[in-house]
Amino acid sequence: MTSTTASGIGAAFDAQGVAGYVAGRTWRLAIGGELVDAASGRTYPTFDPSTRTLLAHVPDGDAADVERAYRAAAAAQEQWAETAPRQRARLLRDLAALVDEHALELAALDAVDLGSPLRSMLLDVERATDSLRLFADWSLQLTGEVVPASAEHLHYTRREPFGVVGRILPFNHPLMFAAGKAAAPLLAGNALIIKPAHQTPLSALRFGELAQQVLPAGLVNVVSGQGPETGAALVTHPRIRRLAFIGSERTGRLVQAAAAAAAVKQVSLELGGKNAMLVFPDADLAAAARSAVTGMNLEASTGQSCGSTSRLLLHASIADQVLPAVVDAFQALRVGPALDEATEVGPLVSEQQQEKVRGLVDDAVAAGAVLECGGTTASAAAPTEAGFYYPPTVLSAVDPAMRIAREEAFGPVLTVFTFQTEAEAVALANDLDYGLTASVWTSDINRAHRLAHDLEAGFVWINGSSQHFPGVPYGGVKASGIGREECLDELLSFTQVKSVNVMGALARR
Repeated sequence: MTSTTASGIGAAFDAQGVAGYVAGRTWRLAIGGELVDAASGRTYPTFDPSTRTLLAHVPDGDAADVERAYRAAAAAQEQWAETAPRQRARLLRDLAALVDEHALELAALDAVDLGSPLRSMLLDVERATDSLRLFADWSLQLTGEVVPASAEHLHYTRREPFGVVGRILPFNHPLMFAAGKAAAPLLAGNALIIKPAHQTPLSALRFGELAQQVLPAGLVNVVSGQGPETGAALVTHPRIRRLAFIGSERTGRLVQAAAAAAAVKQVSLELGGKNAMLVFPDADLAAAARSAVTGMNLEASTGQSCGSTSRLLLHASIADQVLPAVVDAFQALRVGPALDEATEVGPLVSEQQQEKVRGLVDDAVAAGAVLECGGTTASAAAPTEAGFYYPPTVLSAVDPAMRIAREEAFGPVLTVFTFQTEAEAVALANDLDYGLTASVWTSDINRAHRLAHDLEAGFVWINGSSQHFPGVPYGGVKASGIGREECLDELLSFTQVKSVNVMGALARR
């Protein structure tokens, strides 16, 4: 593959070229319109999961850097709040255009930092700029309303920003979340402090640099950090009243508790999922088998996705037809390095994640689950490099009480169950604390809508999986989160409603 960008990756676009570009840059925090080192001077290493090789040293921010970012953000936000929403929208579109100009650079940073195939990371950049433009289109939706509460007075509401918003991001879609999730708080009139995942900080740090070229200084600040101190400083800062967290359910609960102990804050959480796909005998079985693979988000993130339909529930009468097709498709996937054009599934993000997935699968097999493909056995499609690889894996005969059936593996592992009745399928699907997504495969319209009602999930596909749609609210119930994203509700969640009651005569001066 060859390409050119203004960013410095250059024409020789290969693993060595990208690694050289990353290592040759000086990585700094984006704070107050400047690129700065961590206040402590500390850095930490980030590695290429495809090869386990060192990529770069990035700033190891701490509470002092969060405080610097807060002060810069608060100063910038005052003027930003007075900027008309349509003008904010224009600048968001300018930011989207700049991100588009650097799409290859940003995607390559994610590919080598996360390990997912380059083409998937290019799609993530596209999704990020789509989000910036989508929210820009909603600038005139930041409306209040007139309330006819009395005959003699005027009562109206207005939407005002919180001030400074903190966003803590996961590792699995670094640029998509850094840039795309900046749209709603910025359009609502807030300033932003972004804390990227410590495993994948590169594209977020670069996005912070780019944002400074378009937006007022201090409006977008990016603070990376290796340990828990950086995120904790953001969560417990007494004057940051609005937080948005994407990550694991366990960490989300810690964020809730720490935020509540520090101050009264509004916290939105997009957390984990152990999502069910239910396949009935009247479904298009070939399409369902393909969707079971697509729904795992293997190409996008090696299954490291909270929305993956990682529990496949098959009616007992069709299991022998669907399961072999799914296994064949899993075995056909080509595992390899992120920058190899032939790669369909990359490595996991880290050795820790690799060991977590391996442990869950090994425990399940020891407890009686059947390893249909993948697992700890060697795979002909798996590369021999030293990266954090784990082959796409299918487990059948899984007991619902097993850890693999109840815990989020966050990897390329599909667990398969069978059921006899619709009621049994619904009970099995709902028998977890999670409730993010679900998928139903049937040709019976009554069953489709009945199950959409009965399944405890915030986002349901009928005869589909994986895909998100502009403006359709995304989020979970139960332990899968609080709040909705990718929709107008997300924009409004970054505002506070103020009521105004005009109860006497007013004169213009």
